[in-house]
Amino acid sequence: MRVFDAVARERHVTRAAEKLNLSQPAVSNALARLRAALGDELFLRRPGGVEPTALALSLAGPVAEVLDRLRQTLAVHAPFDPATTDRVFTLALSEYAESVLAPPLLEVMAREAPRALLAIRHADRTNAQNLLEKGEAELAVAVLPEPPALYTRVRLLPEGFLTLMRAGHPLAEGPMTIARFTQFPHLLHSPNGSRDGALDGPLAEAGHPRRLGAVVAHLGAVPEILARTDMVMTLSARLAQRLAEVHGLALRPCPVEIRHTRLSLVFHRRFEADAGHAWLRRTLLAVAREVGPVPGVGA
Repeated sequence: MRVFDAVARERHVTRAAEKLNLSQPAVSNALARLRAALGDELFLRRPGGVEPTALALSLAGPVAEVLDRLRQTLAVHAPFDPATTDRVFTLALSEYAESVLAPPLLEVMAREAPRALLAIRHADRTNAQNLLEKGEAELAVAVLPEPPALYTRVRLLPEGFLTLMRAGHPLAEGPMTIARFTQFPHLLHSPNGSRDGALDGPLAEAGHPRRLGAVVAHLGAVPEILARTDMVMTLSARLAQRLAEVHGLALRPCPVEIRHTRLSLVFHRRFEADAGHAWLRRTLLAVAREVGPVPGVGA
């Protein structure tokens, strides 16, 4: 399988042999045995290398994934040195967690574990446990419910909320009352398409339900949408401050009290003895402490 994976990646037998520290005849013999076992040519000779058959193409992804998981499993019992490791760490992060934690985490990794790879998958309360259960992520960071007993949960980053709008928006000046706040359409960030946000309960209780102007799955378009419309958006304070600074948006306190959310780091207890995983957890916790509370916003 290692030979198959190397040839599938390199599309060249000699280069694959060099990657594996094997002779070219050894790689060719391994491929011959695999061809006989599978009843398929697998790789066809072409000028400049080889071309995978349809079966080889269908096998390439699953074989690479299995080998990666095997390497991770064996790594649990191997000494871990962040300075020399080439381990792939797969994290499941919400978009907010990725925005706030990934940049400082990668800064630390570039310094302490320059050969390691961080692979990030999207996670929220609807899919995080499934990703962890299937082994498709080593840990998850999002706003998550209490996990089952086989998982460990560490709470991170208490968070408040602030409201964003374009510069010159009518709400950018004057009293920020609930009545004025709900006169304008609201932009909601919802990766799973839900139209129910943290604001809706408190506003309904105050007798001023809001009107949604749009629901977006990703944060990338938010600054331009706000700049081009009269929509306002209430979101986590750290991210709101960053978007306001970078894109010249106005920032106001939210006029209703919202129950503060908190990110959770969740992982399966089978990773507790994994030295590499423990290093990653410690690094993430240190990064979260460095991020710290939002000045002037409740924790």
